[in-house]
Amino acid sequence: MERVIKLSQAWIATFAFGLLLTGCGGSSDPTYSGLNSIDRQKAAVLSWSAPRSRVNGEGIRMAELDKYIIRYGTNSDALDKEIIIADAQRDAYMVYVVRGLDAGVWYFTILVQDTGGLLSAPSEMVSKEIEF
Repeated sequence: MERVIKLSQAWIATFAFGLLLTGCGGSSDPTYSGLNSIDRQKAAVLSWSAPRSRVNGEGIRMAELDKYIIRYGTNSDALDKEIIIADAQRDAYMVYVVRGLDAGVWYFTILVQDTGGLLSAPSEMVSKEIEF
């Protein structure tokens, strides 16, 4: 019986949110402040909005969000790199620049963890080709 309860809690923890990958911005783009043109070519800008509800329709408040986890890599079946963004309660709209990417196609997904330690399912995967 305990196992069923744990599975139910994990299901409830699955959040609904989207991930957007944007290209390199212009020189006036504040997202790229401090990056030279070569660094911009090796970067991907990820942006997303905080989830407002769990998959079961139950609402979630910003105060219940703990951290975001960005998983990425060059193999869509094995994302082997991870970035943890603490303080998920800070903003409802998030932007993060992943820097230092080598040439090739990079795949990204994001998860959110609530303050109870429950982890969402990964967002829809997005990709960006880095050429230089």
